[in-house]
Amino acid sequence: MTNPTRWAPRPHPEHFVLATDLDGTLLAGSVAARRQVRELFAGARAGATLVFVTGRGLESILPLLSDPTIPMPDYIIADVGATIVDGALRPVGELQDEIAARWPGSQAVLRALAGFSGLERQSVPQERRCSFLAREQAVTPALRAAVEALGCDLLMSAGRYLDVLPRGVGKGPALLRLAQAAGFDPATVVVAGDTLNDLSMYETGLRGIVVGGAEPALVEQVRRWPLVHAAGGEGCDGILEGLAHHGAIAPASPRAAFPPPRGEAELVMVYHRQPFDEVTEEGVVRRRRPRSPNGIIPTLLRFFAGERAGSWVAWSQQASREPEDFATHVAVDPERYPLLKAARVALTAEDIDIFYKKFSKEAFWPIIFSFPDKAEFKQAHWERFLEVNRLFAERTAREAAEGALVWVHDYNLWMVPAYLRPLRPDLRIAFFHHTAFPSSDVFNILPWRRDIIGSLLQCDYVGFHIPRYVENFVDAVRTHAPVDARGGVPCAPRFLTYGCALGVDTMTTAIEAGGRRVGLGAHPVGTDVAMIEQAVASADVQRQAGAIGAYLGAATGIVSIERLDYVKGTLEKLEAFERLLECHPEHIGKVTLLNVITPAAPGMEIYESLRVEVDRTVGRINGRFSTLDWVPVRYFYRSLPFEEVLAHYVACDIAWITPLRDGLNLVAKEFVAAKKASGRSGVLVLSEFAGAAVELHGALLTNPYDANAMTASLHEALSMGADERAYRTARMAMIVEEHDVARWGRDFIAAAGGAATAILPAAADALAA
Repeated sequence: MTNPTRWAPRPHPEHFVLATDLDGTLLAGSVAARRQVRELFAGARAGATLVFVTGRGLESILPLLSDPTIPMPDYIIADVGATIVDGALRPVGELQDEIAARWPGSQAVLRALAGFSGLERQSVPQERRCSFLAREQAVTPALRAAVEALGCDLLMSAGRYLDVLPRGVGKGPALLRLAQAAGFDPATVVVAGDTLNDLSMYETGLRGIVVGGAEPALVEQVRRWPLVHAAGGEGCDGILEGLAHHGAIAPASPRAAFPPPRGEAELVMVYHRQPFDEVTEEGVVRRRRPRSPNGIIPTLLRFFAGERAGSWVAWSQQASREPEDFATHVAVDPERYPLLKAARVALTAEDIDIFYKKFSKEAFWPIIFSFPDKAEFKQAHWERFLEVNRLFAERTAREAAEGALVWVHDYNLWMVPAYLRPLRPDLRIAFFHHTAFPSSDVFNILPWRRDIIGSLLQCDYVGFHIPRYVENFVDAVRTHAPVDARGGVPCAPRFLTYGCALGVDTMTTAIEAGGRRVGLGAHPVGTDVAMIEQAVASADVQRQAGAIGAYLGAATGIVSIERLDYVKGTLEKLEAFERLLECHPEHIGKVTLLNVITPAAPGMEIYESLRVEVDRTVGRINGRFSTLDWVPVRYFYRSLPFEEVLAHYVACDIAWITPLRDGLNLVAKEFVAAKKASGRSGVLVLSEFAGAAVELHGALLTNPYDANAMTASLHEALSMGADERAYRTARMAMIVEEHDVARWGRDFIAAAGGAATAILPAAADALAA
C-alpha cells in the first residue's frame, strides 16, 4: 500500500497535535529528551496537544497519569482504538458508543474461538476487544472466517500479539474520528510509533515519525512514504527529531546547554522540622539544639559529622514566602557539623496551619492509622499541600550535588519525589515512613491515592518500620499499576510472623512498577541505648526515680506515656484499668497507674474533645476507687523532660502501651532500655497493633480492641513471676541494644545508597562510634 497524501503539511503551524504510541515511543529515550517532551506539553501552553494512542487498556494507563515524568495527555486512544476518552477519562462525544455497538462482546468472541489452538488470552486490562498471544501460523483461514462471521477484524503485531477488534477499529481510524470530533486540523497532526501495531496511524496520510529501534517490519512498510520521517533517536529523542523535521518545533533547543543549578550537598535530608529549635529572646531569634535528646533529629545529624557536604531542607515560619532579609541558608552547628547547612523553605503561618496542622492531620493521619471515619478531605487543602511539597522539592533540587542521595522523611512530604524527579533525574531518592502504612483498601479511600503512589514510585528506595507496612504498600501499588515483585526475604526470626496481628512471613524487597524499579525495606527505628544508660546512671534520674518509688510505696507502678491522640487508645486503656479494679479487687490499693499524656500541638482542635473525655474518665475512676492513702490513677497532662520520663521507667514495674494503631512506638523501647540500664526487670504490655510488637520478642501482647483481653493481659503482668519477668526483659533488651537508632540509620543509608561507606564514609564511622 502507498501512503496517500491527503493533507499538505504546514511548515510552522500555530498549533500541532502529537498522537503517539507509549511503550517504545513516548516512554522511551534519554532522560533529557523525555524531560523536554514533558515540558513541551506542560502548563497552559496552547500550542501543543498530546494524544496517547496505545494498545494498552485504559486501566493500565491510569498509573501514567500520576507519573510526574510523563506529560499529561489531552486525549487517550486505548485498546488499539476501541476506547476514546479525553484527559479527564470522559468518552469523547458518541465515538465510544459507536464502537461498542459494533462489538459482539468478549464472551461471544471467546466462544467462537474456543476450538482454535495456539491462542492464549492475554491477562491484561481490555475493553471492546479480545487480545491473545499467538504465533503467526495460528492465524489460519478458518480463524479469519470465524472472526469475520462475528463482524470483527483481526490485527497481528510484533509476530505474537493478536487482537480481535470491532469492524473498522484501529489506532488510525480512531485518531481520524477523534480529530473530527475534537476539531483538529489534520494538517497539524503528527503521529509517532515503533511497531506494526501503529501502522494504521501512518496509513491515514498524517505526517509521521518512526522512532529509532522500531520494529523492522514497520520501517520496511513506511520507508518510501514521503510524510513519514524515520528518526535516528529512540523514544522521545526520535519524537523531538521528527517534530523538528516536520516543522512543529524548532530544532535542538539551545537551553539544553544550560543545566539547572546544582548544589554541593552529597546527602540532603528533607524533613519538615529544622535540625534545631528557634526561640525568641528579647526580640532576637536564637537557635538551640533539639529539646529531645532521644529523637530522630540527633541521629540524622550524625551523618554530617565528617567532612561531607550536606543540606537539611526544612521549613521556617515567616511572615510571607518571600520575606525580606530572610537567610535561606544557616549553619546548623559549625563545631559538630562544619559542612552542614540548613536550607530553609519560608512558609507562612497559614501555610503551616493548612499543610501540617489541618490537612496532614485531618486527611492523611486518620487514613494512615485506619480511622477513615475521622478523615476530612478538602481539595483546597490538597492544593496547598502540593504547593508546599513543590517548594521543598525545588529547594532540594538546588541543594543536591550531581548524583547525591536525597532522604525524604514522612507522609507530609509524600509529593516531594513527584516534583523532584523531573527537576533532578540524576538524584537517588529515598523515602522513609515514620508512621504506619495502612492496608490498600483503607489507603485507597484517599481521593489523591494515585498521585501519592505515583510520587513514591519516583523513589529509588522506600523504607518502612516493619514488613507488614511494606506489604501494604505493595498491595496499594498493585491497585494502581501492574507490579512485578523482584525479590523477597523471610521475616523470621527477626520479626514475628504468625504470632502477631501485624505479622507476615515474607517481605518484598523490590518491585518494578510504572517503568521503574523501587527497592523496599523494613527499618524499625531504634532508641539511643547508650544515651539512656548514661542518663539512668545520673544522680538526677536516680533521685527522681527514688521519689516516684517513695510515692508508690508498696504499690506496683504501671507507667503509661503517650501523646494525646485517638490512635493511642487512651480511653480504652483507662476503661480496662477500671475493669481490672472491678474484676480483681485484690489489686485495689496495690497498683497505681501513672498516666502521662503529652498535649497535642497548639491549634490541633481535633483532639480537644478527646481530652475532655479523658479528664472525665480519670475523674470517674479516682472517684470510685480512691481511699485516703491511695489514688488509682495519677494523671499528668503535660510534656515531661526526658530525664523525668526515664525516672518513671526505672521506678515502675510495668509499662502499659496499648495504642489502637501505632507506626512503631519508641516508648516501648525506651522502657526496655531503661530497665536494662537500671539492672531491674519489668513487664512490657504492648498492643499487637503497634509496629514494635513484631520486633520485641518478649513483650506481653494484647488486643486493645478486646476489652477482656486488655484486662486479662494487665492482670497477667501483675501476677507474673520474677524469673519470667527477668527472662522477658533480658530478651527484649538484647534486641533493643543490637538494633539501636545508630544501626537504624546505618542500615537505611546502606540500603538506600548501595553502601553506607560508599556514600558517606565519615558519617558511617561517626554512627558506628
